[in-house]
Amino acid sequence: MYKLFFHLVFKRMDPEQAHYLAFRWIRLAARVPVLRTFVAAWLAPRFKELRTEALGLRMHGPFGLAAGFDKNAVAIDGMSMLGFDHIEIGTVTAEAQPGNPKKRLFRLVPDRALINRMGFNNEGSAAVAARLAARTPVFRTVVGVNIGKTKVVPEDEAVADYVASTERLARHADYLVVNVSSPNTPGLRNLQATESLRPLLSAVREAADRVVTDRRVPLLVKIAPDLADEDVDAVADLALELGLDGIIATNTTIAREGLGLTSPPGLVKETGGLSGAPVKERSLEVLRRLYARVGDRLVLVGVGGIESAEDAWQRILAGATLIQGYSAFIYEGPFYARAIHKGLAARLANSPYASLAEAVGAETRKAAK
Repeated sequence: MYKLFFHLVFKRMDPEQAHYLAFRWIRLAARVPVLRTFVAAWLAPRFKELRTEALGLRMHGPFGLAAGFDKNAVAIDGMSMLGFDHIEIGTVTAEAQPGNPKKRLFRLVPDRALINRMGFNNEGSAAVAARLAARTPVFRTVVGVNIGKTKVVPEDEAVADYVASTERLARHADYLVVNVSSPNTPGLRNLQATESLRPLLSAVREAADRVVTDRRVPLLVKIAPDLADEDVDAVADLALELGLDGIIATNTTIAREGLGLTSPPGLVKETGGLSGAPVKERSLEVLRRLYARVGDRLVLVGVGGIESAEDAWQRILAGATLIQGYSAFIYEGPFYARAIHKGLAARLANSPYASLAEAVGAETRKAAK
């Protein structure tokens, strides 16, 4: 039903307009008590065997919503209603910014992919922090906060910019993510170099510890699939050195060649980050490399091209404790998370593993022997 609706309605609309329309419907549904209870019962079934503990947090399962969908923390309950086990909001910047000029979001329907050059459009960390502080949760869920650099801030002032967001948002975050991997903010990816990343992550860690004294806010870094293998290793080593809690692998890619894209060339050439099915292979490669490097010492979050329960299962076997989706939600619709959960439960039941935790990294460990 949804796929027919997508082709008849959403496919004919501007992608950003369609996003906000769907977003509005989700938010409205979550405000109606009887309706949201019915929707959650149907779309968010709970499987006891999928319960997950990660980052010191308990979740109904391992499958969450990646950053980018709910930039301003306005639909946390709505997305939880649809079955996502954790919601990562943002990316949030220290100052409010409109993002890049429109048109800035493109669907590559034959490739089940998206290209975006949104440019961190958001209301700013002060506004988002106020919204999170005033929130009365309807559904119990884990909320991660993804922070990035304000566009007008030069690279040499990036640390202070991230610290400002951390000071405002850390107390409202179940976990915090430093995003240095979006291709749509000039100079941002330069911060992935370890000589820039070390002082940035150290400063964010110190700021989070300073403003939140009653608990430790888990800190993760999100990296790009375009990093060379040796740079992936360097980030992994740095994360261990600094005592980070995890790594999210991966963000969108700027690559176009070698991905087997079949969409019209003019569309493929649009600048921005490519997400969805075409990044699946490289994201999985990065995840395997990270797990081989860090093992169980860090929580790895697999994201990028997760369309099905089989994709999610392969990320778990590769080393992901948590997994996230976004682009496939656009194509699969409201039954996306339900299908992932049901499929994961079935695969776990038919596997030799007694729990999801036991399955994490099993194939990567086997390949290393």
